[in-house]
Amino acid sequence: MTTNRARRAGALGGALGVLMAANLLNNRVARRWAPLTSAVATGTLVLIARGEGLTWHDLGFHGARTGAVTGGALAAGVAAVYAAGLAHPRTRALFHDERALALSRRRVLEEALVQVPFGTVLLEEVGFRGALPALLGRSLAPRAAVAASAALFGLWHVLPAMDMASANAALGRLAAGETPNEGTGRGGPVETRRLVETRRLVETGRLVETGRLVAGTVASTALAGLVFHALRHRAGLLAPALLHLATNSLGYAAARAARRLDQPSRGSASPVR
Repeated sequence: MTTNRARRAGALGGALGVLMAANLLNNRVARRWAPLTSAVATGTLVLIARGEGLTWHDLGFHGARTGAVTGGALAAGVAAVYAAGLAHPRTRALFHDERALALSRRRVLEEALVQVPFGTVLLEEVGFRGALPALLGRSLAPRAAVAASAALFGLWHVLPAMDMASANAALGRLAAGETPNEGTGRGGPVETRRLVETRRLVETGRLVETGRLVAGTVASTALAGLVFHALRHRAGLLAPALLHLATNSLGYAAARAARRLDQPSRGSASPVR
């Protein structure tokens, strides 16, 4: 009994270690190599799970036809929601993501067709909807295993959420309630103190806003993890994978479409690279 527990704990620890290493590599060390990193990590997780005696069905590799139909319908729903959002100017602004708009056409295609499916969706679906809940389920009740996996999926997004916050140049201005160049003139100690105080307010505001963004992202992605696992339980891994893929990849197309639709009203169109 003790040997079995130790082996299971070792397998779970190994799986968590693989996920932590992949998270760090994909978000901090070698982002463009994420598809390769994620492929290796996914294969390692499958080997660990299979080595523990888990079946392909346990890992969610079943119901390909049902998964394709369900996932395809959900992907079409995502496309419809994006199209509806783009059709109205008020909601169209939500798609103006500079992280997508700053990319060249080639990089957008790379992100949508390579980085998202192989660098993000593959590992997250097999890891958090397949291997991890199956490994956790050997020691926990089924619902507890799913909840724990969803919580870990939320924590998986801490680094991406921090990147999202640091990429938003308006956070400092909003936090301080001042224009970027206010208080930066030359002068005596009063102006210097104002400059120091402004910087302190900006940094404090950035920390608060970043904390809120990270907490919100963790909570929302943990909830999404529960929804995706329900899909995986009903229709296998393919269903949540297709929904996940559509949500992320179509976002790049939506950002480009939003800019094109808004160009006439802005008077001068910025070049599309």
